[in-house]
Amino acid sequence: MEVTDALQRRYTARAFKSDPVDRITIEKILESSLRTPSWANTQPWEIFVAGGEILNKLRDAYMVELRNCVPRRPDLAAPKQWPPALQGRIDTLRAERTATLDRLCLDKSVLKDISEMNYHFFYAPAVAYLCMDRTLTPWSVFDLGLLAQSIMLAAQHFGVDSATAVTLVAHPDLIREALKIPDDLLIIIGIALGYADPDHPQNQYRSPRRSVQDTVTFLGM
Repeated sequence: MEVTDALQRRYTARAFKSDPVDRITIEKILESSLRTPSWANTQPWEIFVAGGEILNKLRDAYMVELRNCVPRRPDLAAPKQWPPALQGRIDTLRAERTATLDRLCLDKSVLKDISEMNYHFFYAPAVAYLCMDRTLTPWSVFDLGLLAQSIMLAAQHFGVDSATAVTLVAHPDLIREALKIPDDLLIIIGIALGYADPDHPQNQYRSPRRSVQDTVTFLGM
């Protein structure tokens, strides 16, 4: 698959089929992704991939947190507020997604609560958690962002859909316990991997993107 095709086809899948992704395919995805550049070739990432019973137990633990209204506490704190233009795009996303779901789900029993879907990791058969040493700086977070994009594009190449979401790392203490992740590593982000259910209402919406004209300032050319 051409890189430009992968960029166009990739989207955040919010509902996956139960079909598993075999380990060999995931290894191929990650092997390709490890060509990602990093500051001074530090390659600061450590990757933990969960599936099967381990991931199901983690889902169950997450659901307990949801039902008990335990606040999210990701290792990488979310912004307390967004600049107005960014907040506007967040509001647009929520409104358009809600409108799509309302249009497609006239029978509310068809779609479970969105928070419950999120806390079930979109029912993905595998989740890759990207981690880095606690002593590192935002420069290394940038490197992990590059790695996350590489993983999602490589997954697209191998016919695997993906979703990167802060919900996946909302409760890092549970993830550490389930995956035996050392305390000296920050859990930065999770990427759900699997085969999207194309007919599910959650997968019918595509978020808009800013244009080159709106985003880029050219100088001297």
